[in-house]
Amino acid sequence: MVPDVSTGSDTRGLIVYLFGPGRRDEHTDPHIVAAWDMAGAPDPGRDLAATYSQLAKRLDHHVDLRTRELGGKKPPQQVWHCPVRTAPGDRYLTDAEWAEVARRIVHATGIAPEGDDKACRWIAVRHADDHIHIMATTVRADGRRPRTRRDGQRAQAECRKIEAEFGLRRLKSGDLTAPRTPTGAERAKAERQGQTVTARHWLREQAYAVAAAVGNEADYFTVLQSLGIKVKTRIGPETGDVIGYSLAAPGDTNAAGEPVWYGGSKLAPDLSINRLRERLPDQEMADRPRYVADPAGPWRHTTTAIHAARTVLDSDDDAAAQGHLAAFGDALYNIASATTGPHQSELRTAAMAFNRARRSATRADHQAATALRKAAKELAYASSEPGGLAIALLFATVHLARAAAKWHEQRGHEQQAAAAEDAFRHLQAGYQQAAAPVLADLARRAPRAGTASRFEQDVRAVLPDHADRILADPTWTVLTTTLAQAETAGHNPRRLLAEVGAQRDLDSAEHPAEVLNWRVTAQPNLRAQAARRQSTISGTSAMSATPHPPVTPVATRLEERSRHH
Repeated sequence: MVPDVSTGSDTRGLIVYLFGPGRRDEHTDPHIVAAWDMAGAPDPGRDLAATYSQLAKRLDHHVDLRTRELGGKKPPQQVWHCPVRTAPGDRYLTDAEWAEVARRIVHATGIAPEGDDKACRWIAVRHADDHIHIMATTVRADGRRPRTRRDGQRAQAECRKIEAEFGLRRLKSGDLTAPRTPTGAERAKAERQGQTVTARHWLREQAYAVAAAVGNEADYFTVLQSLGIKVKTRIGPETGDVIGYSLAAPGDTNAAGEPVWYGGSKLAPDLSINRLRERLPDQEMADRPRYVADPAGPWRHTTTAIHAARTVLDSDDDAAAQGHLAAFGDALYNIASATTGPHQSELRTAAMAFNRARRSATRADHQAATALRKAAKELAYASSEPGGLAIALLFATVHLARAAAKWHEQRGHEQQAAAAEDAFRHLQAGYQQAAAPVLADLARRAPRAGTASRFEQDVRAVLPDHADRILADPTWTVLTTTLAQAETAGHNPRRLLAEVGAQRDLDSAEHPAEVLNWRVTAQPNLRAQAARRQSTISGTSAMSATPHPPVTPVATRLEERSRHH
């Protein structure tokens, strides 16, 4: 059961909508199921003599009195509105049951506490099987405003109790960090236009994808505009700085033909200008990714940073952990954008799913996650997908998503834990699609028996507690090929096994050889590194000193994500 609290100032306008046919004639039999006074509330849905104006006048009675006391100045946002909807698949609720729901919601939120004869006037209107709309005017009979602080959270808490008592689907408790859901009107508009998602949802995804890729605030707005998104900034009168912004999707207009604007914070809490600045410092040079000499570098750096994030999630520093989860959310967008192949769809879905897990009531320490964020931004400019190393990165994301779900679950973040689990499932599916042909190819290219026997001795020497499980793992043959490649690249296999085996997860890993395989894959090619160091100083310097890459390649890559509008 989902409540959605909002406020407004047009009593009659909301009544017209609630009792009207709806935007697509979807309202059937609109009528009042509960009210502050069933005898005193005209019901335009069931009483032909009752009018919208009569009902608005009764609801606004205390508001009008207070307006006269204030010398004609109407109290701000005097209309309180809370649709309450059952979850898909829930049983049908009778009018009497919906009436009980409404009375409990207005009591819990402070609109009309039970037994309070001075409470606000309110009605609950039903015009569909699966939801009601509770509306109230927020001036009490004694002229005071109701105590509605944290009313959305209190409405959610009451709905959790109602679900248990009514035998309805138990939804996850929230913490007021979820983004606003599209309204019914927005969904209807998207459907009429043949769009699969609403403009609000589409804009939110574009904003997240762009914020993940760029290095500063100026580039953020530039890339958004290059995607055809309209940007409107709000400037502070004293400082001249940007203090807020709004976005409008291409072609999304109102009845007057004007753009429909959505403020950054209305798209998602962490897309407000202040939250963005915490992870997009406005520095000309420091935080912009640069071209690098090693094409595999961004993939390797991100894999290493994701492994480090696992350690942070096991620490007692919740702020640093939350910062790493936010950076991981950015990384998922860039990994999906930099990836090619049929598994890209799963990775994009995983990035969108993880958005709910990237923030919680725990304030994030973004500085603690600088290494992961910078490494992930390099992927936005990566020129190629280096085969097995890209799969190693996907393997790391699968494990971090599962760890994120556990971290949130331990702290009672139910919605975030569910979102991280959803992302985990999509990442796992994407990894399996991408890894299957690579693993099969590695197995076909296994080294000779003598070389494999030598690697077996190395495993038993440096990882004696895990050796039997590693050697029995079906991926052992794959690991021998990868160890042979690492040896060719300049590594000592025994030393390398000791290094990667000392990391976490072998005890709990179902396939320990597979874990070791991708850890070994992520190690640098020592001989290639040496060759680059010996290359001409001028060439190396030119590449490393290349100024920030233009934002155009980022926009081109992100354009593939923006086909909705």
